[in-house]
Amino acid sequence: MLRVGLTGGIGAGKSEVARRLAELGAVLVDADAIAREVVEPGTAGLADVAEAFGPEVMTDDGELDRAALGAIVFADPRRRELLNSIVHPLVRARAAELVAAAPQDAVVVEDIPLLVETGQAARFDVVVVVEAPDELRVRRLADRRGMGEDQARARMAAQASGEERRAAADHVIENRGSLSELRAAVDRLWRDVLEPAATSEGRGAERG
Repeated sequence: MLRVGLTGGIGAGKSEVARRLAELGAVLVDADAIAREVVEPGTAGLADVAEAFGPEVMTDDGELDRAALGAIVFADPRRRELLNSIVHPLVRARAAELVAAAPQDAVVVEDIPLLVETGQAARFDVVVVVEAPDELRVRRLADRRGMGEDQARARMAAQASGEERRAAADHVIENRGSLSELRAAVDRLWRDVLEPAATSEGRGAERG
């Protein structure tokens, strides 16, 4: 099994890279999807978030009001750390279950937005970082998520810097062109690096 950590700043295009890797045959473990799963109605995670942040982060239907919670945590680093202390252990535990269920010869890609911020790079065989210029990221967040410039830049500032992500990376995918160019870069990474490494890992396991 080859364990790949995939990360990138908001608006860089990481989700598209993850999507393409899954199409190529990777087992994708999506931290964002898991983070939503662990705070669904009826979960202990949601109860803990509601207790920590109060009724203003809950909808009338008993679901998490993500917009209200986001407004709180992105404005206050201490509140963001509190949220992370609740959600991250739950996400990691669920991710570990999914990784354990993957085939031994798989390329397992864990899509983790805060991989660098949470100090997880060392636990992966390969770390892939998706990068794009800040101005392009701001435009993408406005076009695709309807964010204002101030909101987009606040989200970006709450994450690791490009320099910090590159320092943790084994491979950097630059996403400053078209979607087809991005997918071609992912295909090259898969063909030249990930697939051969996974084959080597699998043979090593067999010999062991």
